[in-house]
Amino acid sequence: MPGMQRLTALISSYEGVEQGLCVAFSGGVDSALLLAAACQAATAGRFPVWAVYFDTALHPAGDCEEAGRLARELGAQFEAIKIDELAEAGIEQNPPDRCYRCKRLLFEKLQAFASEKGIALLCDGTNADDLKEYRPGLRALRELGVHSPLMECSLSKNEVRALAKEAGLAVSQKPSSPCLATRFEYGATLTKEGLQMVERAEEYMKSIGYPVVRVRKHGELARIEIPIGNMIRFFVRREEILRTLTDMGFRYVTFDLRGFRSGSMDETLEKKEEG
Repeated sequence: MPGMQRLTALISSYEGVEQGLCVAFSGGVDSALLLAAACQAATAGRFPVWAVYFDTALHPAGDCEEAGRLARELGAQFEAIKIDELAEAGIEQNPPDRCYRCKRLLFEKLQAFASEKGIALLCDGTNADDLKEYRPGLRALRELGVHSPLMECSLSKNEVRALAKEAGLAVSQKPSSPCLATRFEYGATLTKEGLQMVERAEEYMKSIGYPVVRVRKHGELARIEIPIGNMIRFFVRREEILRTLTDMGFRYVTFDLRGFRSGSMDETLEKKEEG
């Protein structure tokens, strides 16, 4: 059975789906494919689908409007829930279990919203590749009974992108954008000002031709990660990049010769565990 059909069939088989479902919706490729499949299932099953966006300081400010537009295009009802994770989740000091605390808070909020709508079924866009990385937040999803259809169908990130392209989703090649707290060392104090500083730096890097980029913040130092294939081009604009990021407030600007690596801040945890 083709991937999209497997997804819609799985969603249609969930207990309680006839009352509707809520999808945790970021507007990225994973949640977009999930929402498209949910809306297809809803067309046949005649149940409501809500796409719920978490509006927080840990995600780029411009994503909410884009997510709402895409959700409505797919046929879902859209809701943005504003949450202050720094105040409510106890993550101000960026603890190693930050992801668990955040996910627990976010999906408890989603659970409450769904309950108001008479819906018990919650879904998120975790894919099969996420199981290979350090993702303590997955424990929160299991504890709260959240379904992850992409993972349950064993769909990798590349397979998700391929299916999204087949479905005509404009976000099929959209780079992943994990929460901004992943740009900070564990134990570092998270502030809205610091998060906005990183967001501005990454938006600038994207504007000059680096759609896949991370600006990791180590105190007053910015460590830039881009794919290895873009490194030579980077040095041509070195002076401009240095000037722009120092104007933003970074005292030092460095370039990571190992290139872009998803979850590179987790490498320190791995070394501690090995020791």
